[in-house]
Amino acid sequence: MAMSVGPAAGDEDEVVSAINTTPLVDVMLVLLIIFLITVPVVTTSIPVELPKERNEIRETKPENITISVDAAGRIYWNELRIENTVALIERLKKIAVLTPQPEVQIRGDGTASYEGVGRVVYACQRAGIAKVGFITEPPVRG
Repeated sequence: MAMSVGPAAGDEDEVVSAINTTPLVDVMLVLLIIFLITVPVVTTSIPVELPKERNEIRETKPENITISVDAAGRIYWNELRIENTVALIERLKKIAVLTPQPEVQIRGDGTASYEGVGRVVYACQRAGIAKVGFITEPPVRG
């Protein structure tokens, strides 16, 4: 009896419809290992010391000036409404020459645009005020 090495003369080649997934799994594992090794190297970060939340007791001194900005962007010196930034600068220039110079504390409404508070900070800078602080409310703990 002779052994047949190739296909028989009458048999047709059968099409293999099953996909060999072993090479695909090998490639996926290699890519996974490469990404696991290279991703921590690529994601670098500058080491910075971020500010910590702290609660300081606000010392209200009579000489301190409180400037408020409401939701519409109007500026108030204590309870007195200031018409424009020029009038605010003129009032701040009179305070800037005092010794010791009082601190200006800015209270900005949470819904106010940054432009209104920025105008007050710019006015303090133009008038020569050295100490400017912001009054905020601490977040609700719960």
